[in-house]
Amino acid sequence: MRKHPVEFRKEEAQDIVSRFKSAESCSLVGVGSVGKSNLLHHLTDPDVHTYYLGEQRASRLITVVIDPNLLGPTDESSLQFKCWAGYELLMHRLFLALHPFDMLGEDAKSFGNTYRKLQDGSNPLYAYMGLRYFELGLEYFFRRDFQIVFLFDEFEELLRSMPVKFFQTLRGLRDTHKRNLSFLTFSREPIPVLIKNMGIDQLAIEPFTELFTDNLMFVGPYNRDDAYAMVQSLMQRNPNVQYTNDAINFLLHVTGQYAGILRAGFRALEMLGDIGPADMNNMNMIERMARRLRVQSECEVIWKSLTDVERNVLFAVASRRPDEIDDESERAISMLVQKRLLRVNHQMQTLQIEPPVFNVYVKSLL
Repeated sequence: MRKHPVEFRKEEAQDIVSRFKSAESCSLVGVGSVGKSNLLHHLTDPDVHTYYLGEQRASRLITVVIDPNLLGPTDESSLQFKCWAGYELLMHRLFLALHPFDMLGEDAKSFGNTYRKLQDGSNPLYAYMGLRYFELGLEYFFRRDFQIVFLFDEFEELLRSMPVKFFQTLRGLRDTHKRNLSFLTFSREPIPVLIKNMGIDQLAIEPFTELFTDNLMFVGPYNRDDAYAMVQSLMQRNPNVQYTNDAINFLLHVTGQYAGILRAGFRALEMLGDIGPADMNNMNMIERMARRLRVQSECEVIWKSLTDVERNVLFAVASRRPDEIDDESERAISMLVQKRLLRVNHQMQTLQIEPPVFNVYVKSLL
């Protein structure tokens, strides 16, 4: 994973790390193609911790990305085994992130032994004891006043794979170690929406989800500085492909500065020819870029990350249908505005789909 400058995603990173500083958990929501993986790995960079927290506080912070796609098959497994698989994944990623555990001093060997005991399938109680060994492993860091934040990538997949009991135990661990343990989730919809759509018992999982109630953050496209830096990086890696400032400005505008679409649109600029200041809203050029296969693929990623109600709202906006707006559609419009896929023109009392190439993509589906 490429290392970004410490000021990358500054607005989001500053806000998120401030939650880490308060030992609070937070939930990030962003559509596909928003650059999720880059942000998560940026949040694990010790230089970023130092930039926002100072050297002393940063030296006590440990951030570990958890990818649920690294879970083994659990569909037909018992409740105990599924929970053990979750603890094993967290412990394993912690092990890989911190090996050889120099910060633990004389306890480094003990932590390694605890890790191996958690994985010992010869113990008939290993599935039940998974939580105990996981907590013991964490305790070696907590007693030295380290703070651990687990960053759950693609949290919706973890919700599908893990039983409610797993999340209840995570809440229990957090209550026992409030100063030292917190969580961050990244998903394409807010957690309450995911729980409702998956038919999960809301009351049973509420102890865990209420950790995020006051700390919901929407992650949008890159700011201009980050987007411009990305284009400059792409040109450095492709010395035969160089663009004028007008062409770069056009690219940033029509892609909305979404990381995935920006990357896909970079090569597409070549076939558009000369681009001048007057071409910023040239629909012919925008449509030609939107028809490129890679750009369409990135737009499809965004489209598939939306709910059915959100898609229906976008269809209504694209076709200018004067549909009656009910409460569900109203909530979807609000969500799409926060996801930066709809812009409200208050003066004209209209809605506009953004970015421009995504607007073309939606209209192509009508």
